Amino acid sequence: MNNTSRYHVPTVLSIAGFDGSGGAGIQADTKTISALGCYAMNVLTALPVQNTQGVKNIFDIPAQAIREQLDCIFEDTYPDSIKIGMVHSTALVEIIAEKLESFTGPLVFDPVMVSTSGHKLINDDTISAIKSLLFPLASLITPNMDEVAVLAGQPITTLEDMEKVSDQILNLGCQAALLKGGHLKSETLTTLLIQKDQPVRYYESARVDTKNTHGSGCTLSSAIASYLAQGFDLPSSTQQGLAYVNQAIIAGKDLTIGKGNGPLNHFFNPQKLITYEMD
Repeated sequence: MNNTSRYHVPTVLSIAGFDGSGGAGIQADTKTISALGCYAMNVLTALPVQNTQGVKNIFDIPAQAIREQLDCIFEDTYPDSIKIGMVHSTALVEIIAEKLESFTGPLVFDPVMVSTSGHKLINDDTISAIKSLLFPLASLITPNMDEVAVLAGQPITTLEDMEKVSDQILNLGCQAALLKGGHLKSETLTTLLIQKDQPVRYYESARVDTKNTHGSGCTLSSAIASYLAQGFDLPSSTQQGLAYVNQAIIAGKDLTIGKGNGPLNHFFNPQKLITYEMD
């Protein structure tokens, strides 16, 4: 007789772009989700040609391929949470919004608009579509300072700048936003969690002296989605996600991968799978 119990682990779907160098995009998402004890699934939205030194080119994935990937995942394994990353065309925004309109779980959207080198990755029409169609579906958006600047239509360089535009960001239609302070020019990095009808929450960490931060935004959004999939609330998921990223940066700060900005050490302390007995 087989006495082995069937079990389930939290499932997280990453809808994002590719990174052949392994540090960002779907690769970073899969590593993060796995390290935090969840099961990672993927829908590929774009094929950037990139390495640790930057994005060289971006090849489109056919819109029908995105539609079929989503249909295929949802008909078989309904995700406990979703993370969205690179969505670089209006057609893809429309398809993803249509497919996720009825999704009832937590959805974390990392609006990838500007590359680490400062290059804008998507056009204004796509940004408008993202704000009108995807932001209202998101439990949380996680823009960095450059992306906050794009969304607010003004330069954002200080913590005070982020505080001043917080209401403006929430008025774009999202339920909550994590305004990331990783680009602050200070030794203490402050990130703001803003939610409608809630006080602002501040999360602080010391700057780590390293250039190995490639994929940190992808990692953070997928970490938060992983904790949400495990049943933690948004503030707790945010706190734990930020702590995971900080520790992964520290663990990889002296790692030599590539000639540019290297990756985090996602597996510095892999977690056991969070399992649930099935009836």
